[in-house]
Amino acid sequence: MLATQSEGDDVAGHALKAIILNCTLKRSPAVSNTEALASKVVEWWDRMDVVSEIVRVVDYNVPFGVSSYEGDGDEWPLILDKVKAADIVVLATPIWFGLRSSVAQMVIERLDGTYTETNDVGQYPLYNKVGGVIITGNEDGAHSAAESTLFNLSHLGLTIPPNADTYWVGDAGPGPSYIEAHGEDHAYTKRTTRWMAHNTVHLARMLKANPIPAEGNTFAEEDEHAPHIG
Repeated sequence: MLATQSEGDDVAGHALKAIILNCTLKRSPAVSNTEALASKVVEWWDRMDVVSEIVRVVDYNVPFGVSSYEGDGDEWPLILDKVKAADIVVLATPIWFGLRSSVAQMVIERLDGTYTETNDVGQYPLYNKVGGVIITGNEDGAHSAAESTLFNLSHLGLTIPPNADTYWVGDAGPGPSYIEAHGEDHAYTKRTTRWMAHNTVHLARMLKANPIPAEGNTFAEEDEHAPHIG
């Protein structure tokens, strides 16, 4: 199981935690282009004293399903605990046939299990967390993968900041991937990586200080909801 970490405290003295779920199809120790771009986000988070971890999902035994636990041998709960402990949750995926990877799709399906849970105030457990997406691949598909993934994360309860995605894609047809093509030097990808890293932190700090009120967004009966004033 591969996990890389950095440590620190945010400016308010409270550590912000971030997790990147690397949805590559490659098991460790194979080189992952998606993880290479994810590491660039981590470099920015390091400068902002964010505790971060990259989890390569395929290094765990995660069966298909839509619950938080699919029975004996299911290691998804180990990953889910890390997600619930994080302030920032980023899904990183390669593009295959113009779409996010099958592993990324499986992760979204397993996160579906959180719909049956609540946090301490009755909201979905992923409320007051910030979502983002990282994408690498050849040819097209980055926008499509980003839009579906960011919508899914939002629907699960995460809050999405502006410019919450960063991606690199190669030319049409077979060709070099992010590392071989020196994608780390691509001006647009460098800029969107910086924006995404900073905006996830800015919003996470805002939510840490001012969580979304548990008013009108819990599982209380309809006549128990009171309007939010102020």
